[in-house]
Amino acid sequence: MANTAKFDRQEVLQRATWLFWQKGFHATSTRDLQQATNLRPGSIYAAFGSKSGLFKEVLSYYAQNRDQLLLQCINDEGSNLGGLRAYFHYILLGDDVDAPNELCLLAKAISELDEGEEALLAEARALLAAHGAKFRQYLESAVNAGELSKQTDSALLARQLQVQMIGLRTYLRATSDRAAVEQMIEQLFDPVCVQTTS
Repeated sequence: MANTAKFDRQEVLQRATWLFWQKGFHATSTRDLQQATNLRPGSIYAAFGSKSGLFKEVLSYYAQNRDQLLLQCINDEGSNLGGLRAYFHYILLGDDVDAPNELCLLAKAISELDEGEEALLAEARALLAAHGAKFRQYLESAVNAGELSKQTDSALLARQLQVQMIGLRTYLRATSDRAAVEQMIEQLFDPVCVQTTS
């Protein structure tokens, strides 16, 4: 009877996510993964195929968690615009400040991977675009709920918010100016400012 791997896949993905987020794809060695996940190389390859296979699953796991967090913020706030604002607060100024890297893992992966890793690069780009599509979905719901004007260009505004998210993370990393970032988040979601940028 063949041996089957006995481990908690979610826990392994969580630990691998933290490691890749901290060190990046290229700087993370098999030994690093072994130590972080408590798996032997054979188990890693049997379960994920390769380091690239594990990283691809990590990217998907990370994106799925972001989507769930965004939905939770929407539900907790009881409004689409309020939920998006709460999501920005959480990512930029909340628990994510303890994350291993201030940059979004997807953006970090896109900046690190090269054209020789086309499959991983395409996956990271697709997941980032899909997360932006979630922004658009909730903005369209905000329009339908009367939170935003019927003239709002939800697609453009979603792209602007995603650019702002990436930019504010970088700004915060460079300056550590939390007060300025908080002020900019509030301005981003001020109904008057939202209307004039869409």
